[in-house]
Amino acid sequence: MNGNDNYCGVWPVMLTPFDENREIDWDSLKKLIDWYIKAGVHGLFANCQSSEMFFLSEAESLQLTRFVLDYVDGRVPVVASGHTACGLSQQIDQLGKIAETGVDSVILISNRLAMPGESDEVALANLQKITAAVTDKVGLGIYECPHPYKRLLSDEIVNWCAQSDRYTFIKDTCCQIATIKRRLALTKGSRLHIANANGQTLLASLQAGAHGYSGVMTNFHPELYVWLYESWPHEPEKAVIVSDYLSTASLAESLDYPICAKDFHVSIGNFKTVASRTREAGNYYSAHFQSTVQQMVRLGEVLKEQLALSAPSW
Repeated sequence: MNGNDNYCGVWPVMLTPFDENREIDWDSLKKLIDWYIKAGVHGLFANCQSSEMFFLSEAESLQLTRFVLDYVDGRVPVVASGHTACGLSQQIDQLGKIAETGVDSVILISNRLAMPGESDEVALANLQKITAAVTDKVGLGIYECPHPYKRLLSDEIVNWCAQSDRYTFIKDTCCQIATIKRRLALTKGSRLHIANANGQTLLASLQAGAHGYSGVMTNFHPELYVWLYESWPHEPEKAVIVSDYLSTASLAESLDYPICAKDFHVSIGNFKTVASRTREAGNYYSAHFQSTVQQMVRLGEVLKEQLALSAPSW
């Protein structure tokens, strides 16, 4: 791949497996990484919200990022965040340490740039300060993370990032095709890539020129997202069917994620537990959520067979 292609394709937002004591389960993490790569993904987004980064210590955050990089060993590019602090100086320190790990790009969290009541002008000013402070030896990106609150990027911020030549990656959570098209126009000709996190608008965004997908459902069926990304131009009718399934399946995110995804990985032998630092698992097992997710997964397996994708190892 040349540098301009590095940020295209399907980029799973990585889970963090924990043991019964809610300590990181490194052996299970190895299995997860191999599972993603076997599915044909184009890169990995480590140390993100799905990784429960807001519930990791700074030492764990760095250890997790380094572990992923070491185990991936160049098989695919890796980006990482770990951007959880509130104070600007602490944020710069966090991001600088992540940059030192050797990731392809350091991903900023948009809601760290300003408090909920502060303006987009404040967010842009803070973004500019952070950008100037982080080494230019690493790419930068932004994730419109919904926790602890959701701050969508203004057109001015997207345009500044594109013109800066520092930014490579936006994990877009606007869920609005008109906004995505506007962002694509603002970033055209730059090194800034738009990765849609929303399954419902994914196919339309790819048709409009978006560069890929980076969302939670890669933790269930990454092969289908890889197929859609790679095949929609020459198999458009099948692509609509796959897109319709992925759009509907994406509703599973509301069923106690990340517990639902961790339960799936327990079922296929990747994880030993569903332990999470973000929530307890009781509601998932008492509210018919598990059976719903299992049905979603089974239907996805049928679709994989129809597309003649290789059978999973489990």
